[in-house]
Amino acid sequence: MKVLITGGAGFIGSHLADELLKNKHRVIALDNLSTGRIENVVHLKKNPNFELVVGTVLNEHLVDKFAERVDVIFHLAAAVGVELIVKKPLESLTTNIKGSETVLEMAYRYNKKILISSTSEIYGKNVNGPLKETDDRILGSPLKVRWSYSTAKAVDEMLAYVYWKEKKVPSLIVRLFNTVGPRQTGYYGMVVPRFIEQALTNKRITVYGTGKQTRCFIHVEDVVKTLIKLAEEPKAVGEVFNIGSQEEVSIEQLAKEIIRITKSKSKIEYIPYEKAYEEGFEDMQRRVPDTTKINKLIGFKPTYSLAEIIKDIVMYIKKNMKLPA
Repeated sequence: MKVLITGGAGFIGSHLADELLKNKHRVIALDNLSTGRIENVVHLKKNPNFELVVGTVLNEHLVDKFAERVDVIFHLAAAVGVELIVKKPLESLTTNIKGSETVLEMAYRYNKKILISSTSEIYGKNVNGPLKETDDRILGSPLKVRWSYSTAKAVDEMLAYVYWKEKKVPSLIVRLFNTVGPRQTGYYGMVVPRFIEQALTNKRITVYGTGKQTRCFIHVEDVVKTLIKLAEEPKAVGEVFNIGSQEEVSIEQLAKEIIRITKSKSKIEYIPYEKAYEEGFEDMQRRVPDTTKINKLIGFKPTYSLAEIIKDIVMYIKKNMKLPA
């Protein structure tokens, strides 16, 4: 296949490029490098099957040019990270909604299959679980910018679904639950690399809120292999799938496990949400995926445990921070 990855120099996009190239596909990575980084794909520059295009999904002519040339589009470009969303909600809304609309329109124009990356944020404050794809969304006030990302991605999903229903664009949607791994940065609030960097430098590990909120973390390698399988599966078209682990851990437990694995001298510091983000900030207290649907279709099952994920990221950060092995 020839593939277009929007957000192709990002954390997930660059790993997806790695996996596709390993399988002898050709890859065009489109990225404006706002949250993506050249460092993520520099090792691919000598590969004749890889092309990096610096540009934005808001540029209709650019997306048109490359959509015409490929067989499949993986639409991963998005404004992500809680800190970025809280600080720049307009950028989040514009990039996520207008960008997706542009990419979907080009998929329609050239009749290309498109995989849209969505998020577990879709479910909002729904603390039931494990969460099925058909479960209700429970959100706070639209005046709380915390929910702008969830709202934007919901619009993305609706667009993808109606493009499939009305215009027969072969689209599918994936909801990612806390994807982590090498190359992810803690700069935009991503909790695992942030905790590990703090632990490796023996700084206080800053837990926002009580630390009792729970998450399920999945390794990026498991995610990208699953994205490719879904893109190759005809029965996935027109559907939405959760992708995530069911190994549930509280953020407080995560911090303690990172301290144990890194043998850090760090102490845990609890910071109220209003101090970490803004007054009235709301968070999801539980986020666990039901993966029955994707397991039934393609036999999905994560291969990395949480401890293995942490160790893999520790090795990567040590190497890149030039810390002792």
